[in-house]
Amino acid sequence: MTSARLTVNPQFVVGRIDRRLFGSFVEHLGRHVYDGIYEPGHPSADDEGFRTDVIELVKELGVSTVRYPGGNFVSGFRWEDSVGPREGRPRRLDLAWHSTETNEVGLHEFASWLDKIGSDLMLAVNLGTRGTLEALDLLEYCNIAGGSTLSQQRIDNGHPAPFGVGMWCLGNEMDGPWQLGHRSAEDYGKIASQTAKAMRQMDPSVRLVACGSSSAHMPTFGEWERTVLTHAYDDVDYISCHAYYEERDGDLGSFLASAVDMDAFIETVVATADHVKAVKGSSKTIDISFDEWNVWYITRFEGVDKIEGIDNWPVAPRLLEDVYSVADAVVFGSLMISLLKHADRVTSASLAQMVNVIAPIMTEPGGPAWRQTTFFPFSITSRLARGTALDVRVDVERYSTKEYGEVPLVDAVATHDAESGHAAVFLVNRSVDAPVTVTVDVSALGEVALLETHTLADEDLHAKNTLAEPERVGVSPNGTAALSDGTLTVTLPAVSWTAISLG
Repeated sequence: MTSARLTVNPQFVVGRIDRRLFGSFVEHLGRHVYDGIYEPGHPSADDEGFRTDVIELVKELGVSTVRYPGGNFVSGFRWEDSVGPREGRPRRLDLAWHSTETNEVGLHEFASWLDKIGSDLMLAVNLGTRGTLEALDLLEYCNIAGGSTLSQQRIDNGHPAPFGVGMWCLGNEMDGPWQLGHRSAEDYGKIASQTAKAMRQMDPSVRLVACGSSSAHMPTFGEWERTVLTHAYDDVDYISCHAYYEERDGDLGSFLASAVDMDAFIETVVATADHVKAVKGSSKTIDISFDEWNVWYITRFEGVDKIEGIDNWPVAPRLLEDVYSVADAVVFGSLMISLLKHADRVTSASLAQMVNVIAPIMTEPGGPAWRQTTFFPFSITSRLARGTALDVRVDVERYSTKEYGEVPLVDAVATHDAESGHAAVFLVNRSVDAPVTVTVDVSALGEVALLETHTLADEDLHAKNTLAEPERVGVSPNGTAALSDGTLTVTLPAVSWTAISLG
């Protein structure tokens, strides 16, 4: 049997884990909002029309912040449409997803939903079809206590206190030709800098995210980040990363190694940001907001789901409703490991998305809500990963992949919370046909006990949770995990994700 070794030592610190690393993303796309979080006729709906069964699952998921309202949607969005009396709100055509937006759920309703789930709001401004003035108007509406027309409008609309939005995205994927208002890096860098300066004049406390590349495989990747930050370095706090992964042409080995690509993506963006920092002679460090990441079968969207036609603009169509397998969840878990391994610079992240749309939670109109396979790595990691991320340096055999060359069979990260004394180890076995026995030296943690073990695996790598079988896949205790004399030993099944808590 293949074996692996690693050491968990509180001195081997990568960085402090910012709770914003466990953020998510809600876009007005498909059935995410309507029939997802909001369904007034549902048996579980509260007095505002929000599904309480979904609220409870989102609480269990452990989401810290939520990026809203997009996504591609934001580049055609007029924020004024989403406030004021519902009966007066316009219906608009959403060019991003070829749908009709009713604006029934807007800024105030969404903020109320966030209060119910206990998460913070992260707003994106439209720098596609709009600009600096509209961003300032939205900021004034949200964050100024009173004394101005727009702040009074918010008060009159039923929210006397400011929303107090702390994090703002300066547009979305402006490097993408598919984006409304797509710009060159030079042009975007200038408007991002201009808008950031103006927003800070109004509210110096805001934290601002400039658009990085929408993929590490974009032809402008690297040069885009350098150019944008050359213009906006002094004005922003973060540069964004977006990445989606899917199994292609049956190449499971490469798919399981997707986190290798995410690691390289992060490290390249960090190097580029630090290059601009050096050129400018700045003492400021730009962090990464990885504000879109997930497993997404985008080829299926392009070939099956995509809506077209001048007379075809449905309301809340079924779009991007990927049903995730065990293998997808294992890759998902490894992407979370990658984010934690870079906790020194990735200090904000948003799982895209949350309900129905490439989501860990699915719903049926009038029916149940259930957990997808990807729900479990997120909810468990969000709950157990506290304090600091630790470098563990796995000693293990490698295997050959078509996309990424030689890749370690086991991926891992550990976390340690000095205040509580709790630690956690997160492990992925990428082997498609064999278990791996992992030996973990935890002696540096002192006297600890084995508190929890969770493993996601199945003999059927394509097993999924569906409306017909909503609990087909879950996590189970791993009976082979044992702790003795400062050594933790655990056997990882083939294609599996495991989380272990110590304290």
